[in-house]
Amino acid sequence: MKLRRIVGIFSLIVILAGTIYGYIMYKDIFSANTAFSENEVAIFVPTGATYSQVEGLVRPYIGDMDKFRTTAEKKSYPGNVKAGKFVLRRGMNSNEIVNALRQPQPVRISFNNQETLERAIGRIAAQIEPDSLALMKVFTDKQFLEENGFTEDNVLSIFIPNTYEFFWNTTPTKVREKMAKEYRKFWTPERKTKAEALNLTPLQVSALASIVHKETVKTDERPRVAGVYLNRLKRGMKLEADPTVIYAMKKQSGDFEQVIKRVLNKDLVIDSPYNTYKYDGLPPGPIAMPDISALDAVLNPEMHNYIYFCASVTNFGYHEFAVTPAQHEANRQKYIAWVNKMGIKR
Repeated sequence: MKLRRIVGIFSLIVILAGTIYGYIMYKDIFSANTAFSENEVAIFVPTGATYSQVEGLVRPYIGDMDKFRTTAEKKSYPGNVKAGKFVLRRGMNSNEIVNALRQPQPVRISFNNQETLERAIGRIAAQIEPDSLALMKVFTDKQFLEENGFTEDNVLSIFIPNTYEFFWNTTPTKVREKMAKEYRKFWTPERKTKAEALNLTPLQVSALASIVHKETVKTDERPRVAGVYLNRLKRGMKLEADPTVIYAMKKQSGDFEQVIKRVLNKDLVIDSPYNTYKYDGLPPGPIAMPDISALDAVLNPEMHNYIYFCASVTNFGYHEFAVTPAQHEANRQKYIAWVNKMGIKR
């Protein structure tokens, strides 16, 4: 009888201890364990990171590291660390935090208005793990360029400005594959047919679109500007586009940070294949990353007889268009007078 009582008491103690232990474990695992006021925070775990590195990354956002560590060990996370971007939400418990660290989230990458390949790649590198050097290497790889019909001068055309999703730790090669895929996707049979009707290749469309893009920010005016340049090409005239001179000046100096608001006569003689005052036809590649509205403006130009245009001094942001040199000269003189009045020297 005594033995039975002892066994009963011992069993009760074991059950009670188990209950207490279970409750403690439940609190460790399932009670809120975050220490930030924002709705959510992002954690970026680099490729090859160890569990101790992950602890260092999450420590500022965890209320009780012992609780987190216990849960991580019970869920075998230390031996299964993943790289990528991970999102922690306010009020998560340790179990939810560990689960979140197992589910990489995509990052949304956007880019536009980049003047050079280096700048485009730098913009992308700022948003994902691979650095600029690694990205530049794959985008200028000779085999890749040859197989896809690009050169280092025109490979900027591969970037169609938009917003794309990548995993943060995606490889440089996968970034390139994605851009190539989106480029091919953009150039539908319909767009290719329109380019052929203009006697242009897709790469030439990109080069011309970059000029149109730089000439005017007004999307409703871009088809008219595109029409002017196409008219010049049809007549065998030089494009004489100021933005190409500005690009040539920046490229020659290596300084793309400089702001050039006015092109002077002395600038028109700069010896560069990008100077369309000096060389016939299109430049060897885009002078900027044209957005889709500029590309489609070239493919769907306004049909007219204009050969010239000049910035308007009455309808700012837009241009005055002309058919004859005399009409253009009158518009140009108005613009020169306004520029001088404003004191714009460069």
